[in-house]
Amino acid sequence: MINITRIDNVHLAGTASTPSVDFYFDSHRLSLSGESYPENAAAFYRPLIERVEAYLTELSHRDDAPATEIEVHISLSYFNSSSTKMLFSLLNVLHLAAQDTLAIALHWYHDCEDDIAQEFGEELHIDFPALDFHSHIME
Repeated sequence: MINITRIDNVHLAGTASTPSVDFYFDSHRLSLSGESYPENAAAFYRPLIERVEAYLTELSHRDDAPATEIEVHISLSYFNSSSTKMLFSLLNVLHLAAQDTLAIALHWYHDCEDDIAQEFGEELHIDFPALDFHSHIME
């Protein structure tokens, strides 16, 4: 079993085609920001999803897990269709954990003039009802 205190936080600087990743497992705050259209979205996101799965598995086995709220912040100004599929995979992992025992809040950020991103957030709210959904307008 992985010790949550030994799961390394993940910090990846954003590039022109990949988002900044700041997964603070020790403080239960995960964030993605920037743009997401990597050449191979699965290769970029799969290791991140595996890290999140390990974190959630360990956390769900702790006695204080139900009292721990995980905050997920996603602020992507652009994401392509392959990134969308990987975001759904990530959010599905979080949704399953939220259905099980964990309190997980999803903070979705979108530009006030970006109807597509706003509608995508609304779709996430419908598709993943176990996540405590919050929509925010980017400043």
